Amino acid sequence: MKAAAGGDLVLVRYLDHVLYRDVDPSLFRPWIRETVGWFDFEDSDHVRIVWERFAMPDPPNQSKPRATGLVILKKAILELRSLTA
Repeated sequence: MKAAAGGDLVLVRYLDHVLYRDVDPSLFRPWIRETVGWFDFEDSDHVRIVWERFAMPDPPNQSKPRATGLVILKKAILELRSLTA
């Protein structure tokens, strides 16, 4: 599945969960979604994609990693493609 290296800009197409309430459950299936971000981490079960990150570090005595992104189970990934040239 490895189609990108850490730090690469990637496109991921994946199956997302759907929450439904008090309706006919046969009407629902996982939705196909897409995201673009930096390939941050991978292990045997999931990948982590970062959408937004700090471009400048915090003051040294308060430094801690902070970012916004998405963790996706590998079983749900339909396509993972590097966009980095």
